[in-house]
Amino acid sequence: MPHRENSPKLYIKTYGCQMNVYDSERMSDALAPKGYETTLAPQGADLVILNTCHIRENAAAKVYSELGRLRLLKEERLKSGKPLTIGVAGCVAQAEGEEMLARAGVVDFVVGPQAYHRLPQLIERAKDGERVVETDFPTEDKFEHLPQATRKVTLGRGPAAFLTVQEGCDKFCTFCVVPYTRGSEVSRPMAQLLAEARGLVEAGVKEVTLLGQNVNAWHGEDKSGSASNLGALLFALAEIDGLERLRYTTSHPRDMHDELLAAHRDLEKVMPYLHLPVQAGSDRILKAMNRQHTAEDYLRLVDKLRKVRPDIALSGDFITGFPGETEEDFDATLKLVTEVGYAQAYSFKYSQRPGTPAAINAEQVDEGVKADRLARLQELLNAQSRAFNASMVGRTMPVLLDRKGKHDGQLGGRSPYLQAVHLEATEDMRGQIVEVVIEGAHANSLSGRLAGKDHDAFQTSVLEKGDAA
Repeated sequence: MPHRENSPKLYIKTYGCQMNVYDSERMSDALAPKGYETTLAPQGADLVILNTCHIRENAAAKVYSELGRLRLLKEERLKSGKPLTIGVAGCVAQAEGEEMLARAGVVDFVVGPQAYHRLPQLIERAKDGERVVETDFPTEDKFEHLPQATRKVTLGRGPAAFLTVQEGCDKFCTFCVVPYTRGSEVSRPMAQLLAEARGLVEAGVKEVTLLGQNVNAWHGEDKSGSASNLGALLFALAEIDGLERLRYTTSHPRDMHDELLAAHRDLEKVMPYLHLPVQAGSDRILKAMNRQHTAEDYLRLVDKLRKVRPDIALSGDFITGFPGETEEDFDATLKLVTEVGYAQAYSFKYSQRPGTPAAINAEQVDEGVKADRLARLQELLNAQSRAFNASMVGRTMPVLLDRKGKHDGQLGGRSPYLQAVHLEATEDMRGQIVEVVIEGAHANSLSGRLAGKDHDAFQTSVLEKGDAA
């Protein structure tokens, strides 16, 4: 859409998970036909949407704090005769609903994740003075009504993009709010996903990450109308010319089926990196969490993955201080971590989520104990991550360059293992997959230099620029 000086401006602040990043893009797409253009700061916006996440600790408090700042901005705008419409979307919006309108007078509308396709109508109602709450779980498929991802890469998606294939969760882990804020599992049809993926590739995308709260439970219809599975979807996506890399997240150990393992074995486009949360290493705690697997089940699965894909690297999620967790239970988690060996991991103290069974468990663990266990767990996980990064030094690997680097003359990208990599490269290489010799390992990234023909092209470009100067 060409830029128009008087076009209304949209600012979306995205919290939390990759699903929210995808949803923010879809909201922007849904509003583009109404003339909205995205802006990078709320100060110049006519419409501000906070796309919230309920997973992290103090999530709601952070949203209300941001709304306090926006209230001042809204008051300033009103004085100058330029009204500002403010909405809250996402999981906090779904959970709070009417309470959010009552508590934060600055909010004009609240919309849950299932109603983003109705944003234009909801905003018009809000502009007419109605304070709108839309948090029902509708019977229609929101994805059928959201615009397809066909915007140019230059608008911010870059050469890597997210594609939501599944939403909601039926697992009901006792610590998690997702089944209550995102609803039951819904899988998009394969044809719809293939069409959207082709649109992304036409826009310049080379890497697609499939998203779902329980992504490997995807069971959308195939072309025959039968329920399919994520492995079959990966095989179908791998047939798309120009789509070079495939990832998926977040997985549940219960849903790693044989065809999905075959995709890891047979498809070079499926990256050798898998986020596979386990949460704890104690069977007693796993049962209390309703994870529906044991530590031994998880370890057997890891063994299967490494047999079909020996170079696979794993990341995971861990919770310390879950209600009732003893020192013996925590030791079982440390033992599992030691046995698996993680390339990366996310670990958190347990925090109570209103409305979840664990929140009313009488055996809450002392905050000091939770913090101590988290520190000990993170020490082990960080050591594993550093060792994994160090093992990359001296290797040559393909890196997808997708951003500016830390310093002038650098670009940054991602390795097959999702590590950040920084190196000297020219701007015209952005969006390309290049061969890189890894020369340094750092706490959260790698550094290297271009190799082979990519290095030759870089040297030629530098010489040509020097001659031109």
